[in-house]
Amino acid sequence: MEFSSKLLENAVYEMSQLPGIGKRTALRLVLHLLRQPQEQTSNLSQALFKLRQEIKFCTSCHSISDVAVCEICSNPKRDESLVCVVEDIRDVMAIENTGQYKGLYHVLGGKISPMEGIGPQDLTITSLVTKVKQGKIAELIFALSSTMEGDTTNFYIYKQLEGSAVKTSTIARGIAVGDELEYADEVTLGRSILNRIPFENSIKAS
Repeated sequence: MEFSSKLLENAVYEMSQLPGIGKRTALRLVLHLLRQPQEQTSNLSQALFKLRQEIKFCTSCHSISDVAVCEICSNPKRDESLVCVVEDIRDVMAIENTGQYKGLYHVLGGKISPMEGIGPQDLTITSLVTKVKQGKIAELIFALSSTMEGDTTNFYIYKQLEGSAVKTSTIARGIAVGDELEYADEVTLGRSILNRIPFENSIKAS
């Protein structure tokens, strides 16, 4: 792709580094920004810069937050004995949109994936195990996507918790195998949480 401007080429290159954005799409987006009022582009760049500089991760659940402890963890109306284990904030948002879940979350920050070089030490599994050992959690709900990586991560955590009194369950397979939670409709996702099954049963079923 030939560019008449080095500034344009650099902007397209940086935009194309985003996931799912090829160079043609990046070019279209950059040209769109050039056609907009300069104030709009400035607002976008400032919002991204501020996000990168000021964003925090909740010290309790590890979700993205504006403050040290996120609004969900600091809400006294949430059930602290119930914790839903998810991959990232997109899953938190998807489950919250169902309006069916009133517990807390634990965001792992990914899934165990040897192919991508992601091991247990790269996730927030240790802090989850520590939480469970403190004895305040009665049930963990595994809500990772039903992929090989998701199942591997669930099983690894389950083995780490052997001997503890915590109950472990997994969302019902209303979510198709291989599907990500963020793409599930709210009704299906809500029912899969309400109709969750003991994790031991899911191991036997597989």
